[in-house]
Amino acid sequence: MNDQEREADLIQKIYDIPICEIDDFPDHPFKVRDDEDMLQLVESVRERGIITPVTLRRKEDGRYEIVSGHRRKRACEIAGIETIPSEIRELTRDEAVILMVESNLQRSVILPSEKAFSYKMRLEAMKRQGQRTDLTSSPLGMKLEGKQSLDIVGEAAGDSRNQVHRYIRLTELVPGLLEMVDEGRIALRPAVELSYLNKTEQTDLVEAIEMTLATPSHAQAIRMRGLSKEGRLTYDVIDSIMCEEKPNQKEKINIPYEDARRYIPSNVPYEKTGEYVLKALEYYHRHLVRQRNDAR
Repeated sequence: MNDQEREADLIQKIYDIPICEIDDFPDHPFKVRDDEDMLQLVESVRERGIITPVTLRRKEDGRYEIVSGHRRKRACEIAGIETIPSEIRELTRDEAVILMVESNLQRSVILPSEKAFSYKMRLEAMKRQGQRTDLTSSPLGMKLEGKQSLDIVGEAAGDSRNQVHRYIRLTELVPGLLEMVDEGRIALRPAVELSYLNKTEQTDLVEAIEMTLATPSHAQAIRMRGLSKEGRLTYDVIDSIMCEEKPNQKEKINIPYEDARRYIPSNVPYEKTGEYVLKALEYYHRHLVRQRNDAR
């Protein structure tokens, strides 16, 4: 087969599939956001169409499942385009999972939660394929053809096996904490420590964070994990830890004076503003604690 024949054969494998016949990948870990980047993609699709076909697999019911190209599909939906150029691949469920993860890890921006669930999905798919990826016996993964399984999973995104293991631990976080990790309010290492707390403790921590307007440092997260293991991590203990002053958070609150002034009595001088605000926060904190206790 010459080059022209190969090119013609490749073109023949690209089909215009109605978008209404395409389903999203089950438990797809990568978010598709209608943000500024999406608007730019929509404009590009309107002007030039879909340059790179999406990848689909045929389902048993005759419909299609998208493996790669969720953002392109969404852009077509917004642009009002009814069909999309598609490559149809014969893939098993686990082959589809691995391809889906690898293709999406090429995105320019990937949230920690997206890495967490995609890494976990790929490891589980590799395990079902007969490759050893036992995370319980070794946090670093088992040997796999001269490499560690976690090494292979992290290669596409340039993460080490230790980093892959840290990301996978994030899947144990309650949604409230995981959202704070995605927002950059909680760093990866303290988040990993917090993932060892039980769900009730994590939920209490989310509430304490909202009440104190502070997030746990790595050292505080380690302490909470230790107290949890000992069965001594109550809500009051969590609250007391979160009320501690942390040097790295001393200068993080920045409120324009004119905004705060609206809620401060006129007889409070400028130099007493900070003191007044602290007393108001203390009063509000006690109010929230009473509310919580009344609800128990």
